[in-house]
Amino acid sequence: MPSRPVRPARAARTLAVAAVLLAAAIACGGEDGRTASVAPQNPAWDRIGTLSVHTPEGPRACTASVVRSPGRNLLVTAAHCVQSRRIGLLDGLVFTPGYRNGYSPYGSWPVESVTVDPHWETDDDPEYDVAFVTVRPVDGRQVEDAVGGNPLGTEQGFGLAVSVTGYPNERDEPITCSGLTSSQSPTQERFDCGGYTDGTSGSPWLTTNGRVIGVIGGYQEGGSTPGTSYSVTFDERVAELYQQALA
Repeated sequence: MPSRPVRPARAARTLAVAAVLLAAAIACGGEDGRTASVAPQNPAWDRIGTLSVHTPEGPRACTASVVRSPGRNLLVTAAHCVQSRRIGLLDGLVFTPGYRNGYSPYGSWPVESVTVDPHWETDDDPEYDVAFVTVRPVDGRQVEDAVGGNPLGTEQGFGLAVSVTGYPNERDEPITCSGLTSSQSPTQERFDCGGYTDGTSGSPWLTTNGRVIGVIGGYQEGGSTPGTSYSVTFDERVAELYQQALA
């Protein structure tokens, strides 16, 4: 499916969109007592940022991260962060990598288009809760030129050591936690750690070699309790969607 352009923001939709954004990401947490802590600032984590409306201080949607691409302008997040059957595409989103405590060290990058699977577009199918998002250049510079990007990892299996980093809506700095993935089903995986409240949907699951192999989303839109986060398994479905986003 080709990428679809994001509609220009309209004032009449702002309050409705903001209300949806406040509920866009589901709380996740740790059954074994582990809890995420503030992520120290480093270049790798600066590839992760907030999705918000209009400005970095606008209503928060979710978390997204830069993934390597030939155009150097591609993000990955959860599909429910940017589109749903109920409201369509969310308008006026901007991506702010490395955002901390009101400071945007790299600026904000306006969302230009999103690519989701037709199964998500028509049915909000949790098996396809992944989206690739292109952002416009800022001052002639692509986002990957500013912060770098993580390679996409597919067909990696379960039981991998990962770090999961994202932005809870109630905080102005990212949190992170490390652990092992496990199988929720043949096509969904889970990660146990506390602290992943609303806003962390779309947070990347990064392996020790820096590959993104999941994002909070999928089953229960990422998790309905504070004990566990979920992700669609990054397999051929995600590899194909990535190629469509590049077309």
